[in-house]
Amino acid sequence: MILIVSSLFLYGASGVIAPWWGVAVMLAIWLVLFALCCAWWSAHPKRLVLIGVLSYPLWFCLIVAGALAFGWEA
Repeated sequence: MILIVSSLFLYGASGVIAPWWGVAVMLAIWLVLFALCCAWWSAHPKRLVLIGVLSYPLWFCLIVAGALAFGWEA
């Protein structure tokens, strides 16, 4: 759970690179990941680690995809 919560900083601070609507989409994706972690807290605790670890490369892929598709730049 610490991994998913700590990745919130990356998603929230993306306003330096992405426009407001891109940050809103990324925060919505993060919120879905967080809700999934909350739902799986007791039922599947080992999956929380996987979601937390994958939230970092997912953020990177979203930033790169936004830069390639929409021309986001710092």
